[in-house]
Amino acid sequence: MTARLVTLDPSDNVATVTATLNVGEQGANQTIPRGHKIARQAIATGETVVKYAQVIGWASTDIAAGDHVHTHNVEFRNLAHAHSYGSNLRPAPAPARRDSFRGYRRANGAVGTRNFIAILTSVNCSATAARKIADHFTAERLAAYPNVDGVTAFVHGTGCAMGGDGTGFETLQRTLWGYARNPNVGGVLMAGLGCEMMQIDWLIEAYGLTPGPLFQAMNIQDVGGLARTVALGIRKVEEMLPVVNAATREDCPASDLMVALQCGGSDAWSGITANPALGHACDLLVAQGGTGVLAETPEIYGAEHLLTARAARPDVGDKLLELIAWWEDYAARNRGSMDNNPSPGNKKGGLTTILEKSLGAAAKGGTTPLNGVFRYAEPVTGRGFTFMDSPGYDPASVTGQIASGCNLVAFTTGRGSAFGSKPSPCIKIATNSEMFARMRDDMDVDAGRILNGAASVEEVGREIYELLLRVASGERSKSEAQDLGDYEFVPWQIGAVM
Repeated sequence: MTARLVTLDPSDNVATVTATLNVGEQGANQTIPRGHKIARQAIATGETVVKYAQVIGWASTDIAAGDHVHTHNVEFRNLAHAHSYGSNLRPAPAPARRDSFRGYRRANGAVGTRNFIAILTSVNCSATAARKIADHFTAERLAAYPNVDGVTAFVHGTGCAMGGDGTGFETLQRTLWGYARNPNVGGVLMAGLGCEMMQIDWLIEAYGLTPGPLFQAMNIQDVGGLARTVALGIRKVEEMLPVVNAATREDCPASDLMVALQCGGSDAWSGITANPALGHACDLLVAQGGTGVLAETPEIYGAEHLLTARAARPDVGDKLLELIAWWEDYAARNRGSMDNNPSPGNKKGGLTTILEKSLGAAAKGGTTPLNGVFRYAEPVTGRGFTFMDSPGYDPASVTGQIASGCNLVAFTTGRGSAFGSKPSPCIKIATNSEMFARMRDDMDVDAGRILNGAASVEEVGREIYELLLRVASGERSKSEAQDLGDYEFVPWQIGAVM
């Protein structure tokens, strides 16, 4: 780092500007906004633009040293990497001590960090009923049940008019089952209409769910209408509350934590501050025997070769590349481009192509071996660093991660994403100190201190890890304090709507 410039690798032909440069400052030929890139040397038309010692694009016109490097003079191309499975395996070192947190031990051995009653809907037609039931249970009514974190409705806009044997149907089934089985859920009430494609009985049969005091189901058509369904649902939840409240926290090893590694509203600093710091926190968790789950497949596009080099087994690398191929085909048949991401906000923050964004996003996964690759909302059965397929759209991605079993969410943001999740609490990590100060009520950690030298990546990573342990034990995150998470349940909808 030199005055107002950050060069990440000596081979890079661009540097990132830490404060707006006017013409003549640091050799700038134009005004270059904060977070954007300046050419360190001349780059001829068709030559590669390099950052992180990796290709992030191709010059679409001649670029002179000192020029502003961004979407006006850089183009995206599909990039074919050579893949070497397991060539960069760095197991996490044994920790100096074994860490623990205070969690809810469930009958199946899983551990929750929260204790919710979830009202799940099989179809959009039962969404109003579910919300009315949940709204009945105000803070005043729940005061007598201090071990219950809330009664929350998880509603969605699908569940019918979908192909019954397609990927979309199976994905929604896995998502609903995953929320019902998430260790942060102590009791479940499923509400349906009755005639929808996503039949509750089919879900129960397919996934071996056992109806009982803590798993109830009902259909509006069978009960006799909306009002009767709401009244019955309220009674069912009232019967659950004392049972769910009987759960108490106990000491649990950090190995019982499964953390969703997520980013949204990214900027140029994401890959320099917050994402590497979260990656270090992931390494600390993995060293304890815990699990980190990276997702957002379109946002590792162009960086997948870095992950396959960490594949613990050849089949893990194969699964990741199969996902990449699926997404390339998915984008092509929908007349899109993998470079449709980054968003306008990402670009305003200095990110030029998906290749650049992906290289920064992959840093959230730390440095340890990649032990497993899973479908969207598929149970993550391995430990250590893993990957789950999902879109880059944050609510849909986190929904899949929670359905896969994540009991915590760590979310980095540079532009300032207003996001929270239930039933798994979310901590927010700011990539820059200016946004952290501006959105202090939303951000839990200021990783921007890395940029000004006030803290190292490792120090902020340790701070994130220790905060995760405290939040897992019951400390409320900033998102929880604002009661975010009721509207962020967004199952990924794939396939034709019939």
